[in-house]
Amino acid sequence: MDKQKILIIDDEIDYSTILKGYFRKKNYDVFLAYTLKDGLDLLHDKQPDILFLDNNLPDGKGWTCVDTIVEKNPHLRVYLVSAYYQKGEFLSPFPNVFVWEKPLSMSLLNDNF
Repeated sequence: MDKQKILIIDDEIDYSTILKGYFRKKNYDVFLAYTLKDGLDLLHDKQPDILFLDNNLPDGKGWTCVDTIVEKNPHLRVYLVSAYYQKGEFLSPFPNVFVWEKPLSMSLLNDNF
C-alpha cells in the first residue's frame, strides 16, 4: 500500500517543519510550500491525499482557492488553518473541507490522524 501524501502550504517555517515531523513519524509522505504559487504547483505535481492550507500567505489568500482546489481534486481532504480565524468567517459547501484554528493541539491531530 502506498503512503498517503500530505501537502502543507504555510509560510510559518517552524510550524510547517513541526507538522512535517509529526506526520512523517506517522508514515506519511509530506511536502512543504511556503507560498501559494509553490503550493499550487506542488498540489498539481504530487497529487496529495491531504492538504493543510494557511490563509495569509505572502502571495495571496489561500482560502480563496479552496473551491477550485476541491473541484479539481474531489478526493482531497482539506484542512484550512489560520491563527486569525473568526468562527463562521469561512463556510464551505464541501464535506471534505475543515477549518482549524492555530495553534493546533496534539490532541486534535491525534484524534484525526
